[in-house]
Parts: sequence; C-alpha cells; structure tokens
Amino acid sequence: MTDDFSGLGLSSKVTEAVAAAGYTKPTEIQAQAIPHLLEKKDLIGIAQTGTGKTASFVLPMLTLLEAGRARARMPRTLILEPTRELAAQVSENFEKYGKNHRLSMALIIGGVSFEDQNKKLDRGVDVLIATPGRLLDQFDRGKILLTGVEILVIDEADRMLDMGFIDDIEKIASRLPPRRQTMLFSATMDPQIERLTKKFLKDPVHVQVSRTASTADTIDQKLVKVSSRPDQKRAMLRARIDAAEGLTNAIIFCNRKRDVATLARSLERHGYSAGSLHGDMDQKSRMETLDAFKSGNLKLLVASDVAARGLDIPAVSHVFNFDVPVHAEDYVHRIGRTGRAGRLGTAYTLVGPGDEKHLDAILKLIQKPIDYLDVAPVMSSEDSEEDASAKPARTSRRRQSSRTRPSEAEASPQASMEESAETPRRSRRPKKESTAPQSDIVPDSPFGDAGPIPAFLLRPTRISE
Repeated sequence: MTDDFSGLGLSSKVTEAVAAAGYTKPTEIQAQAIPHLLEKKDLIGIAQTGTGKTASFVLPMLTLLEAGRARARMPRTLILEPTRELAAQVSENFEKYGKNHRLSMALIIGGVSFEDQNKKLDRGVDVLIATPGRLLDQFDRGKILLTGVEILVIDEADRMLDMGFIDDIEKIASRLPPRRQTMLFSATMDPQIERLTKKFLKDPVHVQVSRTASTADTIDQKLVKVSSRPDQKRAMLRARIDAAEGLTNAIIFCNRKRDVATLARSLERHGYSAGSLHGDMDQKSRMETLDAFKSGNLKLLVASDVAARGLDIPAVSHVFNFDVPVHAEDYVHRIGRTGRAGRLGTAYTLVGPGDEKHLDAILKLIQKPIDYLDVAPVMSSEDSEEDASAKPARTSRRRQSSRTRPSEAEASPQASMEESAETPRRSRRPKKESTAPQSDIVPDSPFGDAGPIPAFLLRPTRISE
C-alpha cells in the first residue's frame, strides 16, 4: 500500500486539496480502489463504515471530471445515497476536495425546494448527488436527462436494500447510458445486491478491506442489563452517561422515532445537553441539529437509524444503543460512529428482557463476544415522566368524575324526586350489619364500594298490567 496520495495517480489539484485538509496517508480501501477507478473500471467495494469509502470515490471522480464540461439538465456523474444526511455529507466532501476545481454540483434530496434544484439543473451540473425518490420525481417532471451520465456511484447499497430502494435503483440504472463507469459500495453483501451488480456492472473489480460486517478493534463494546420499565431504562442510561470515562459527546440510538423524541425530552429535563434526529423531522431542523452536534454545541444526539450509516461526525467518543437493533447489521453501523480514523471509542448496549434473540444475531454476525458490565440496577425517580404521569392523571379524572356525579344528581329536582320515590322500596330490604357509619353504606350497589348508585339506575320500573 502506498504511503501517500501522490502515488495513487490523482491529479495535482486533488492531492493539494487532500493535503490542505490534513490527510497524508490513504486508508486501505482508498489505496486499493482509487487506482482501479482512475482506469475507469467498474468496482465493488466492501468495507466497514468509517474506513474512508466516500473519499475513495470522490477523489478519483474529481480527477476524471477535470476534462469536459456539463450541459443543461444532463449531469455528468450521479451519486445515489439512501438518506438526505449522507447525500449532504458527500456534497461537503466534494466542496472540501474540489476547492481547486471549477466544477458545479447539485444536491437533489427531499425537504428542499424544487425551484432551487431546478435552477442548478438548468445551468448544468458536473456532479449530481441524490436520493432515489427525489431523483425519480425530478426525472418524471422532465427536469433531468440521464443520458449524459458518465459515472454512477451506488453508495451504502445494503442500506438501500433495507430501505426498499433497490427497485428505484434498478429503474434509475436502466435509464442510464450503457457505456458508463459504475461503482458500488456496501458494508455487507446480500443476494439482491449481487443480482444488481451482475445486471448493471461489467467485469467489476472486487475490493474488500475487512471481513463483511466486522466491527473495528478500536471500539470497546459493553452490554448493560436493564429493566423493561422505560423510566428505569432511562435512569440506567443516565447513570452510564455520568460514569463514562472521557465522554466528550455521544450518539444514542433508538429503534423507534417516537422513542427518540421522548428520550431527548427526558434527557433535557434532567439537565443534559441533548437533541433529537429522526426521519419525521424537516430537513432544516435535521441539518441544524447535526451542525450543532458537530460544532460541539450539543453533547448528546438521540437518533434513529437515519444517523447510523455513513455520517462522518468527527471524534464521537461514545455510542449508546438505548434499544438493541432489530437488524444485526445495524449494530455494526451504529457503533461505527465512534472509533473512527484510528481513534478509540466506546459502545454500550442496553439489553432488556426479550432482547436475547436480537443480541444472539449480533454476536453471530460480528463473531466476537461482548461482556456484560457488572452494575447494580438503578431505580428511577422520574416523577415527571410522561409515561409515569399519564395513567394517574387519567385515573384521577375518572375518580373526580364519579365524585361529581352525585352532587349533580342532588342538584337536579328530577333526580331528587326519583331518589325519594325509590326510598320505600330500598327500605324494605334487610340491612347489612356493618360497623361503618350508616351514611357510608351503599346498599346493593352493583359497583361495589366505588361510590353511590348512579341516578338513572334508581328510577322506578313501570310494570305493564
């Protein structure tokens, strides 16, 4: 493997930009993939997250694009990403490494105005970075012509499969010119992805820099047993955050979007600097939250798996899996947010009753044991938590309602008449012996001791002659 970027065949403009960004030595996948891509070969790159996959296709693409110019609505290169965040991150890489070039770029993602995107497309772009759904929308509107695409990149192919984008990828690839260069990058290989490569790649070079779905050795992984009660589970998370050594910032993953918002609010109420990131947020809010976390203004980022793949957030010291991921591959991507670029990282996974099945699948996938932390259970004191306060509030309302009904009946003249009319019939029944005051006894109440008989049940019954 070459010791620096100058030996990979990249142009001087690119190597100067890489040096200015502070990188001197290529990663393993960069060293293996870049020479093949500069020769315009199709490529399949298999590598775990955090190994520098993005730069491995951005750098050679910049070199190849130095010759030629873009035409209106006909992008020269197309990069497909599964999420808006990944697409935005790739665009940041192009801006950083392409600062010595005069190449145009457009970001076609949801949550952004069509009008702004159309203006860029009408002028012509060298690099088009898009999510599949928004790209097909623009294509159907006649705003994009794909016949001029020279290079196609399918990034995070396994994530595309998980999110149901494989059919969209096939539609897009079938609309591209057959004479093109295609690159596919993924952390894992699935039979559907293999079928995709056979259909749209020609004699691809295979580059695999680590065992499929392996975890980085720089990450210290631990398991923590927790209760099934949400408030006690949150209390254990806070205890682990407080006890974590060297915690500068952390990403906390939840399986469900609604739990992301609930957990973030809980942490904020307990005085932690926390924000949330999930798929239901608008694009502006998502980018503002990410920027605050990257800049250090936000210490804890509570996220769904939208943040698990490929996001390059530097120096994340800890990852907490508040929920054990349902898909074993997601565990690899989640904890891959820490321990990046040779740094040390720590990952905690909270394991509750019923999580054993998913945990076994993770251990089978990564092929290494994970030790449990020997910690005592943590009792919760969250009196203000939503799920703890909701039930008592509803119960008190029901009790209050039942208490107010008698007074309402007493205030009604009709109810008073019905009460007095029914009294003789009730008085003929034998009284039950009780030490309680007579006024507290509710004779033959179908509701037990819950309260007095509702007035409508005390109305006299008419018997037809």
